Amino acid sequence: MARIRSIVMNVSDVRRAGQFWTGALGYVPHPDNPAFLLPPDGDGPRVHLDEGDRMHLDLSADDAAEQAAEVERLIALGATRVPWVYPDDADFVVLADTEGNLFCVIDASR
Repeated sequence: MARIRSIVMNVSDVRRAGQFWTGALGYVPHPDNPAFLLPPDGDGPRVHLDEGDRMHLDLSADDAAEQAAEVERLIALGATRVPWVYPDDADFVVLADTEGNLFCVIDASR
């Protein structure tokens, strides 16, 4: 079953938002990318601050086979595939829930 890997938040200023969310949640910036905020104990979803992307959830699957199965399971529950221009090395599939909210299912093995 898919798990919440990260919550992608649309922000206008990554630095300012990062200061707020690290203080609010006690999360710590990833050492290589301060736009990724990690839970201090490693338990729970990370927060990804993004100036260009819409707010959405990233769900995690352990590998490509689980990702494909999860996509089909979620579609059976009412999700729909979203037309998307994927990069060649995409590790994600974009879906919309029954209310039109976008989310991604990510192959965490990549």
